[in-house]
Amino acid sequence: MASSAAGCVVIVGSGVIGRSWAMLFASGGFQVKLYDIEQQQIRNALENIRKEMKLLEQAGALKGSLSAEEQLSLISGCPNIQEAVEGAMHIQECVPEDLELKKKIFAQLDSIVDDRVILSSSTSCLMPSKLFVGLVHVKQCIVAHPVNPPYYIPLVELVPHPETAPTTVDRTHALMKKIGQCPMRVQKEVAGFVLNRLQYAIISEAWRLVEEGIVSPSDLDLVMSEGLGMRYAFIGPLETMHLNAEGMLSYCDRYSEGMKHVLKTFGPIPEFSRATAEKVNQDMCVKVPDDPEHLAARRQWRDECLMRLAKLKSQVQPQ
Repeated sequence: MASSAAGCVVIVGSGVIGRSWAMLFASGGFQVKLYDIEQQQIRNALENIRKEMKLLEQAGALKGSLSAEEQLSLISGCPNIQEAVEGAMHIQECVPEDLELKKKIFAQLDSIVDDRVILSSSTSCLMPSKLFVGLVHVKQCIVAHPVNPPYYIPLVELVPHPETAPTTVDRTHALMKKIGQCPMRVQKEVAGFVLNRLQYAIISEAWRLVEEGIVSPSDLDLVMSEGLGMRYAFIGPLETMHLNAEGMLSYCDRYSEGMKHVLKTFGPIPEFSRATAEKVNQDMCVKVPDDPEHLAARRQWRDECLMRLAKLKSQVQPQ
C-alpha cells in the first residue's frame, strides 16, 4: 500500500474512464485523488466507484490484494486542482475528447506541477505534439490511452511527444505494469495510434463487405466473434502468421502473393452512408435494441464476459 504522498495519483475528470483509472490505481495500493470542477460530480463518482467495487468483490473479480473497503479508503475527492496535485507522482487526465479543453487543463497543470510528476492523457486520438505543445514540462508528458472498459481490458497505449523523456515512458510503463495493466510502446506518434488504426481497418473492410451485399451485418460479426476473435484473444496477427506455417518466413513465402492479390481488391475508404448505417442498425437491433436499457444490459454482459476471459487468460498464458 502507498505509504506517503509520493505514492499519490491524481485523476482529472470523474467520468467513466476517470472512475476506471481511480479503481485501477487503488487496486495497486496507490492513494488516489479524484478531481473534477463540481463537488456533486465527485460525490456521484465516488458513490459509483463504491457500488462497482462491492459488486466486483462479490463476484470474486476485484483486482489487487486489498479488500474493496481498503481500496475505497485510498480514493478521495478533491475540488481544488492545486491541492489535488500537491505531492502527486502521476496525473492522469480524463476530460472529454476536446483538444482545446485538454490543452487548457494541461496548461493549468503545467503552471503548478514540479519537475518530477508525470502528466498523462487518456486521449484516444489526439496527437501528443498538438496536445502538449508549448508546455514547460513537455518532457514529463505522455499519452496513456486505455481501452474501454479499462478495468476489464488491460492494454494501455503509451504514446510520447517527440520531446518526451525516455524516463517518462519507462516510469509510466512500470506504473501500468504495477497496477496490472498491459502497457505497449508506440515509438512515434501517428494518427489513431495503433489500436484504432487496426480497429478502423477492420471496420472499413467490414462496412464494404456489408455495403456490397457480400455478407449480412450479423454474419459479418460472427466472423470475428466465432472466428478471428477467438485466437486474437490470445495471440496477435503476426504470431498467427508465424504459427500458421513453419515460421514467419515460411508463411510469407507461401501466402504473400495471395495476400497481395486480395488486398488489391479492397475498395476506397467507405463514406459510412446513412443508408448502410440504417441497414446495419436494423440488423444489430434484432439482437440488441438500441434503447438505453437494452444497451446497458448488453454492455454489462460484455463486461462479465471480459472478466471471465481475463481470468482464463491469467491461468493459461505463458508468463
